[in-house]
Amino acid sequence: MTGLAQHYIAGLWRDDGAPPRPSVNPADDTPLGRYIPGNAALADEAATAARAAFDDGLWAASPRLRAQLLHEFADRLAEAKDDIADLVVAENGKLRSEAMGETMAGISESRYYAGLARNIRGSMQEMAPGQISLFHREAAGVAGIIVPWNAPVTLLVRSLAPALAAGCTAVIKPAAQTPLVHARVMQCLAECPSLPAGVINSVNENGIEVGQAMVASPLIDVISFTGSSRTGRKIMEGAAATLKRVGLELGGKAPSVIFEDADLDLAVRQLTHGSLAIAGQMCAAAARFLVHDSVAADFAERMTAGLKAVRVGPGADPASGMGALIDTANQVRLMRLIEQAGDEGRMMLKGGPLETGAFLTPTLFGIDDVRSPLVQEELFGPIISFETFGDEAEAVAKANATVYGLAASVFTRDHARAMRMSRAIRAGTVWINAHLRLFAEAETGGYGQSGLGRLHGPEGLHDFLETKHIFMEPGVA
Repeated sequence: MTGLAQHYIAGLWRDDGAPPRPSVNPADDTPLGRYIPGNAALADEAATAARAAFDDGLWAASPRLRAQLLHEFADRLAEAKDDIADLVVAENGKLRSEAMGETMAGISESRYYAGLARNIRGSMQEMAPGQISLFHREAAGVAGIIVPWNAPVTLLVRSLAPALAAGCTAVIKPAAQTPLVHARVMQCLAECPSLPAGVINSVNENGIEVGQAMVASPLIDVISFTGSSRTGRKIMEGAAATLKRVGLELGGKAPSVIFEDADLDLAVRQLTHGSLAIAGQMCAAAARFLVHDSVAADFAERMTAGLKAVRVGPGADPASGMGALIDTANQVRLMRLIEQAGDEGRMMLKGGPLETGAFLTPTLFGIDDVRSPLVQEELFGPIISFETFGDEAEAVAKANATVYGLAASVFTRDHARAMRMSRAIRAGTVWINAHLRLFAEAETGGYGQSGLGRLHGPEGLHDFLETKHIFMEPGVA
């Protein structure tokens, strides 16, 4: 599997002559292909192309064309789904089932927003006899989309599709760890006959140069970013100079609350997957198990057995239950955290590396101090804390004890309690007797330092739309 990932600007593939860099398979460190790093000048050129396409073209006023493009994009993703999924496995390290699920989710997002593109409506109000106010919903302008590496297909499409549906043009910056996946998806877009030149542009990253240029650009009106809260804060700072709008889906420290009446077998099944999806490198992954005192020992035994039974190995191997980390640097970082967890808490299951590749088996550790950085900070890997509580009030207090509020889950047979908890937990998504249920129709986003705005669903359009008030004075011809 080889290739060269180039930039895509104003309808043309671009190679500005910069020395290409390698992209490698994290499972075995073998080279997959190369990508051309970008720079600030290319980012500015892409923003200029997107600005011209928005200001001078008919894209923003053509909802049927936008819907047609999104359907064409979905069709081409579907035709290439096996190729894309294989590339995600090779470049990202995740399981083949996860890679295919991600690709299918991207197809679903594109089709969903194709439908919404033809249903963006304003409203009107009569303020006094003959005085009419029209409230028009129109595209915000040029959208800058910064894509992370952990789900390079879905997390691109869930920002790009609503931006296009709203009538925006776009400049995209893919993650440096997954440039080949991104280039393959961009190929699908470039092949769409309904895509006007300049509507979609993409520039590969070079450290943080391209992202910084996009955030600072006066030609870009909106930034849509998925990634860490630390980077999100820097984006807000950088965007302040131009007062551009930012949509941020940031870090998480999702608590899973297990009550004494929970179906423990169900909870173990859900949370084994919920904590280890993408090797735990997912902002909504279950990161904290909060367990009622009366079932703590029983659940600990079952959960430890469930995690221990997961076979860690190459994503292309059907027998693997969890794939590789994104790279060996993150493996080393997480191994240091495992040692810290052993020092601060009670090691219930200690993970470790495999002989080769960026692999790490799951870790579960008990801890009582919610002030510990191991509880407060996003670890972004297959390391889960085990905490206990005595009553519902303590469960709520512990669930809300971090600065994050992206997602949570509650396991109980008591429906009234489930609804009380779902209201009391400060998180953008609360799953009941489940974890990690994400789909195009349902909004996701964060409270606190987990971000601003929402992605997916009808609200996913809001970051990319403006409301314009048009007043009509009576009696004026």
